[in-house]
Amino acid sequence: MTRKAYPTDVSDDEWAFVAPYLTLMIEDAPQRDHSLREVFNGLRWMVRAGSSWRLMPHDLPPWHTVYQQTQRWIKAGVFEEIVHDLRELLRLLSGRNAQPSAMILDSRTLQSTVESGERAGYDGGKRKKGSKVHLAVDTLGYLLTLVVTPANEQDRHQVEALAQQVQEVTGESVEVAFVDQGYTGEQPAEDAQAQGIRLEVVKLPEARRGFVLLPRRWVVERSFGWMSRFRRLARDYERLPETLAGFHLIAFAALMVKRFVEIRFQSA
Repeated sequence: MTRKAYPTDVSDDEWAFVAPYLTLMIEDAPQRDHSLREVFNGLRWMVRAGSSWRLMPHDLPPWHTVYQQTQRWIKAGVFEEIVHDLRELLRLLSGRNAQPSAMILDSRTLQSTVESGERAGYDGGKRKKGSKVHLAVDTLGYLLTLVVTPANEQDRHQVEALAQQVQEVTGESVEVAFVDQGYTGEQPAEDAQAQGIRLEVVKLPEARRGFVLLPRRWVVERSFGWMSRFRRLARDYERLPETLAGFHLIAFAALMVKRFVEIRFQSA
């Protein structure tokens, strides 16, 4: 019997793109009890709906099957590969170079839960206990890399790790990073410079009234807005920081592959 379709189900065109990345063993392997595509649909439902694993709908594969396969995918780094390849393709389709010369850094604080409470920290600025997700995105808002820390860790202290990882995935193409005033100081500038990146602080206008759209800085805020569509990322529900990072990669992969298919369909 054919199950009902969910809005989160992967389309045929999207599946044709991501399937080679996700196939860690042959599709008809004897130990496989469920379609790999259905397992991926279960994961997409989980990230978008924000449910607990055991509340996964019964017409999708069992929750433990989806959970175990998700952990295998995260550990194998398949979602990093999907995101990095899609970023290059989307940049080329937008008339940009495959690798960016500029990036934007920022962080978002996620409220802790019972599962993540042991590694949580208190963010005095946001008055929230939880975890920080530090993002580096290109000027189109597509993910370059991310780092997960307790919420009490300062943004400026993550510049070194972010800059190093960005240069690794881009072939050292990035020359400038746009940041907010939380990254001011000699040390973050030196950490970025050590990787060949100039740190440029975008400041708020002194005489401002109401909301101000800051040059360059709005791009990463839009990326955070994209992430807010995925309810599993509304709080830190994960026991391990690697899983939280993995779910952000899954969300970016879902958004970017959909965008890629839309552009290809429009140009066809």
